[in-house]
Amino acid sequence: MPSKKLFKYLLFLLLILNLFFLSATVTHNLVLKGEMVKVPDLIGKTLQEAKLELTTRRLSLSLRGAQFSDQWEKGKIALQEPSPGSKIEFNKAVRVYLSAGSERVIVPDIEGRMLKSASQILTDVDLKKGKTTQVHTFQYAAGKIIAQQPSSSTEVGRNSAVNLLVSQGEREKKYLMPDLIGRRYESVKAKLEEMDFRVGVVRYSYYPGLDPGIIIKQLPPHGYRVQKRNLITLEVSK
Repeated sequence: MPSKKLFKYLLFLLLILNLFFLSATVTHNLVLKGEMVKVPDLIGKTLQEAKLELTTRRLSLSLRGAQFSDQWEKGKIALQEPSPGSKIEFNKAVRVYLSAGSERVIVPDIEGRMLKSASQILTDVDLKKGKTTQVHTFQYAAGKIIAQQPSSSTEVGRNSAVNLLVSQGEREKKYLMPDLIGRRYESVKAKLEEMDFRVGVVRYSYYPGLDPGIIIKQLPPHGYRVQKRNLITLEVSK
């Protein structure tokens, strides 16, 4: 009988202890939930810096987007909600907006640069390549920028186009193709190469009544205007 009373007593004591710990846990959570913390000033900080500071205060960060800002450089926090100094509950999120940079940018100086590198420079400052006009000139190597519009140091809207005048190099001379038919291939080939013309494919064919090594066909034909970079094809008797 005493053991039965002892068992009931221990069971009652265990029930009381469970109720105590349950009440303490609920009370702690309620207190913690209602506890307030001061929101730090995140303006001008990077996302990494802001996350670290919020973590130390048991707050989180919510990135909501980006907006133009003349005050803060691109990638820095330009706006936060709630504002600095406000008080919010622990474990709540602070909403932030990053700076997308200024709506206006300064046009860089790209005159004298090669077109490929200039295009990347424009992209890096949120501008784009506009209309490209090419002209022959001996003063600039092919591919170099002669002029730009708008000019350097001009302030323009972001994503504006910059028009370019690009050199094609010195205009290549043109020559009238001579009549090579009936001439000996070896002497013609030597003369063409001496003048920096390019002799390309040479085909050999039988031609009745001709000695071997005589040119019987040519391309480009006689009288055609050619440049030194053009390939000359010949057919020779064998």
